Amino acid sequence: MMKNRVLNTDSSKTTILIRLMVGAVFLSEGIQKFLFADILGAGRFAKIGLPSPEFLGSFVGVSEIICGTLVLIGLLTRPASIPLIIIMLVAFATTKSEVLAEKGFWEMMHGSRTDWAMLLGSIFLLIKGGGMWSADKSLSKNGA
Repeated sequence: MMKNRVLNTDSSKTTILIRLMVGAVFLSEGIQKFLFADILGAGRFAKIGLPSPEFLGSFVGVSEIICGTLVLIGLLTRPASIPLIIIMLVAFATTKSEVLAEKGFWEMMHGSRTDWAMLLGSIFLLIKGGGMWSADKSLSKNGA
């Protein structure tokens, strides 16, 4: 029963578009946290004042790589979207609130357009699941 809830998805053929967007961006960003740690990983986390930036940078990077990959293939899409939503909410709270306070609403909106797309795409995947062309759909057919 729990397996059905986790793998549950609709039969939408277009969900793959959201999965490809969300998965590719998070996978890429996770890899870049290691390739460019000084500006996108631990260095960035230290700059914005997050605790334990070395650990947190690696933790977030690995989470983005794993969850981004899962979303891309549509495996455990719903649970994989939860850490991505949390990452985006923390990103808003730690980086965009300062822009809002210092530069105003429109500058914050401009600077957060990708963040909004990733947050809302991840929420969409949490609600809908992986769609027709996903590992979730294949596994739920075979195991149901």
